[in-house]
Amino acid sequence: MDAPTYAIDRYVLDTLMADLVGHDHKPSSFLVYLAIVAAHADGRASFSHAELAERTGQSRRTVQNAVDNLKRRGLVSVSRAGPTEAATYVPLTPWKRQRER
Repeated sequence: MDAPTYAIDRYVLDTLMADLVGHDHKPSSFLVYLAIVAAHADGRASFSHAELAERTGQSRRTVQNAVDNLKRRGLVSVSRAGPTEAATYVPLTPWKRQRER
């Protein structure tokens, strides 16, 4: 059985990676963004910070900071059904809206 593959917008590797890792010095944000994109492509978008930490090999606190950074940058939207529920993540692609103008 073949491993699943994911399509990643060229912008993510050509521009966003350099921006988050090089300019912002936040490689954890880039890893979390990739994990959210992959999970969303699999049809799964809800998980805890602990599950995201396990997926990326980072600490829960690092993942929390990365999610906050991604929200601030407009790269993910996060919602919760309740305060103790797992968050639902949607990766955003603001660069696509800019190209369409």
